[in-house]
Amino acid sequence: MKGVKIVGIGHYCPSNVVSNEYISSLVDTSNEWIIKRTGIKERRISSGEGTVDIAVKASEEALKNSGYTSEDIDLIIVATTSPDRIMPSTACSVQERLGCANATAFDISAACSGFVYGLIVANSLLKINEKTRALVIGAEVLSRIVDWKDRNTCVLFGDGAGAAILEISDECGIIGTYFGSDGERGVKALTSTSLSLNNPFVKECDEEKRYIDMEGREVFRFAVSIIPIIVNNLLEKSGEKIENIKYIIPHQANSRIIDEASRRLGITSDRFYINLERYGNTSSASIPIALDEMVKKELIKKGDKIILAAFGGGLTWAGTLIEF
Repeated sequence: MKGVKIVGIGHYCPSNVVSNEYISSLVDTSNEWIIKRTGIKERRISSGEGTVDIAVKASEEALKNSGYTSEDIDLIIVATTSPDRIMPSTACSVQERLGCANATAFDISAACSGFVYGLIVANSLLKINEKTRALVIGAEVLSRIVDWKDRNTCVLFGDGAGAAILEISDECGIIGTYFGSDGERGVKALTSTSLSLNNPFVKECDEEKRYIDMEGREVFRFAVSIIPIIVNNLLEKSGEKIENIKYIIPHQANSRIIDEASRRLGITSDRFYINLERYGNTSSASIPIALDEMVKKELIKKGDKIILAAFGGGLTWAGTLIEF
């Protein structure tokens, strides 16, 4: 049976680097406190680029690295929780900017799990021969929905985009997938912008909610429990052993989450790739950004097995076991 492989990857982050010291000038916090609680030292924040802008730049790099052109793409999936507009979708705007005339384009809203959701959907569509080559993107300008007066959230997030090209291959590629959601917990634990119901038939309009709101302890408990579940599910279904996994690439949310997840899995934290100290939490973009960095650093090579493990608002989670 043919598999689906990643044949090109790229990422883009805004050039504006915002340090913990700068954040400390906005809210009552400190560089030491942020590092101790999160592991984050700095993040990239847009100085005017939108979600489509950074998605296009990441996609152009992925296309270049794959050797394909925009005309070779017939599926575009964008994962984002911070679109430039409600309509058209970010994916359709990317399609127009790249000139992917042959593509079907749509968005996925699964918060920080979105990119891996996108990989799973693309994998399914390619395997049934509905499409031949997919561009999957995670792109976020979270700075537009962060309350810069809330020290519990403004220290965490950054802007960025990552993209991957997938195609059918005679080689294995994506070995296993696992994803799910828990809306009952999600509606309380992690939420963001809401639109008021404002029409002539509504007597009192709900106030619009503009910013990310998070129950930190609940999200932490969820994250440290779901990462081992994702990893063990993928290993069990594939028959693989954790010793054969070169790296686990988690969603880059918080270093304490990753440390606790590694303890529960019984492995050392150096088996996880971590770059959140430079980017913060970029939501759906964090895993493709990390994956592209690893490829550029030659940390993963042909034949290596890796696990992508994502978790986020919804609550959502998603994982893939990939032979690179």
